[in-house]
Amino acid sequence: MTWRGSADAKHRIFASLLYLIPLFDAIPFGRFLFNQFPFLKVILIPLIPVQIIYQTVPYAGIIIFFILFLAVVRNEKVAHFVRFNAMQSILIGIIIFLCSLLLPWLGINLLTETLYSVVFLGTLAACGYSIVQSCLGLYAELPGISEAAYVQVR
Repeated sequence: MTWRGSADAKHRIFASLLYLIPLFDAIPFGRFLFNQFPFLKVILIPLIPVQIIYQTVPYAGIIIFFILFLAVVRNEKVAHFVRFNAMQSILIGIIIFLCSLLLPWLGINLLTETLYSVVFLGTLAACGYSIVQSCLGLYAELPGISEAAYVQVR
């Protein structure tokens, strides 16, 4: 869906990099998968720069959230393609945050391990799909999330 203009190479790269943030936030949900399948840790290699930022800057998560929301999503001078992908990345991060609040209350059992794995794999699939679509210059249409992103971006 490129009816809001075309995306040049720098917009495509920046839009795809935005999805590394929710993917980094989902790593704790993949711990059971990483224990059972250690070769999956190769997924973590592209997330090392995000990890460095989160470890060196205090309150990096909330700072990045406000910068993305106020300086990118609400700034109409930024390309619609980048603003849409930033908002969609923020919404995926909010879903992960809500899951991180709710799932620990269930304790540790087979059901909880399965839910953790589903959250991680769902985030991995959504971010992977969105990264590929962004690199192609297309809008990633994720059911429910994309509609909310369109409403916020206008």
